Amino acid sequence: MDHAAVLALFDRDMREGARPDGPGARIERVGGVVRQVGSENGWSGVVWSDLDEAGADAAVAEQIRYFSGLGRDFEWKLYGHDLPVDLGQRLRDAGFTAAPEETLMIAEVADLTLDVEPPEGVRLLPVTDREGVDMVADVHEKAFGTDSTRMRHQLLAQLTGDTDSVVAVVALAGDEPVSAARMELLPGTRFAGLWGGGTVEGWRGRGVYRALVAHRARVAADRGYRYVQVDALARSRPILARLGFEPLTTTTPYEYAVGSAAAA
Repeated sequence: MDHAAVLALFDRDMREGARPDGPGARIERVGGVVRQVGSENGWSGVVWSDLDEAGADAAVAEQIRYFSGLGRDFEWKLYGHDLPVDLGQRLRDAGFTAAPEETLMIAEVADLTLDVEPPEGVRLLPVTDREGVDMVADVHEKAFGTDSTRMRHQLLAQLTGDTDSVVAVVALAGDEPVSAARMELLPGTRFAGLWGGGTVEGWRGRGVYRALVAHRARVAADRGYRYVQVDALARSRPILARLGFEPLTTTTPYEYAVGSAAAA
């Protein structure tokens, strides 16, 4: 894989040329910034920027004013190759909080090892309704220890809206949900995004996560996508590397809490 060429393509397709990730969301391009304003329960934030040292602080301040005016907490999704090189520090100085760094890993579907099945006694169930969404959200809360309310609302809205834009799957051991994941598909792009792969403690290290990655990659291949991408945490990176994913850069979510006072 030509890392520089694929990263440039990813920036054009998925960031500078971003499309709304669900019903009710919109993309806005203002100066050197591309941002998404999500639906009431959706994700809002900056997905791409083209800034220099002279204008970066003003651009950051403008985004804070804009989202504060909406009363929306938001995220600035910063990639390791974004400029200026000290943009992360500028965001922290402006009041953002950095979440754990992730690794952008991309694979060409044709190069992936996809003949991976779940371990004995585990079956994969496609998620198509509210009951399935509830299982996905419950798994995520157990796996990551975070509130899944926003993800629950957004996934249900995606599944009841444009069903070609998302694929979700839950792994069941008997009737117990033990792992879950989703994939976002944006027509007109060459990248399918793998998101939210989480496995409850006690089932980690048994190959369930690998099976969920392979399952989604097969779906992406069937639908004509050339690449699959993951924002990988440290524990997922070795598994993805064994399947054929390659690290291209890092990505760090910088979060800004507007707070209820700004919304008033």
